[in-house]
Amino acid sequence: MNFWAEIKELVGVVKEKDPSVKKCCFVAILINTPGIHAIAIHKFAHFLYKKERFFLARFISQISRFITGIEIHPGATIGRRFFIDHGMGVVIGETAQIGDDVMMYHQVTLGGTGKECGKRHPTVGNGVTIAAGAKILGAITIGDGAKIGANSVVLKNVPRNATVVGIPARVVRVNGNKYEPEFMI
Repeated sequence: MNFWAEIKELVGVVKEKDPSVKKCCFVAILINTPGIHAIAIHKFAHFLYKKERFFLARFISQISRFITGIEIHPGATIGRRFFIDHGMGVVIGETAQIGDDVMMYHQVTLGGTGKECGKRHPTVGNGVTIAAGAKILGAITIGDGAKIGANSVVLKNVPRNATVVGIPARVVRVNGNKYEPEFMI
């Protein structure tokens, strides 16, 4: 899929998922959505990063951060239809991998713990929703369809279709059903 087709697809996702833009036209959404700007610029920076033009890639990502308030390392891998709503304060680390159809709100961090080498950042599956202020740290995996609650701190793998909340995050639902772990006595 070419760059413009991906941007058009992303504008469609914003129109579908953001109730504040339901009556806006394509151009208005494109101009007024910083998440789209950050992703578009990231695509170019990521291209340069893969070509080992590291300084230029990082420089472009820092310009994007200044303009949008969203910091995406050019080494991060991002899937299709990734929607960052509001976006201010989002940080996505170098080895983070984000699947398709992921929805992320403001002040989310996909970061490292400072203890890992190599793969240091989370892998986020397809169809994941990450609420405002969540911190997902380390080389962990967030399963497809998972939901991360607002301000949660996630330090361990999250199963597919699970909902996690809290500090540290704990599973409260799986497949939409309340999750009650068995207690050992």
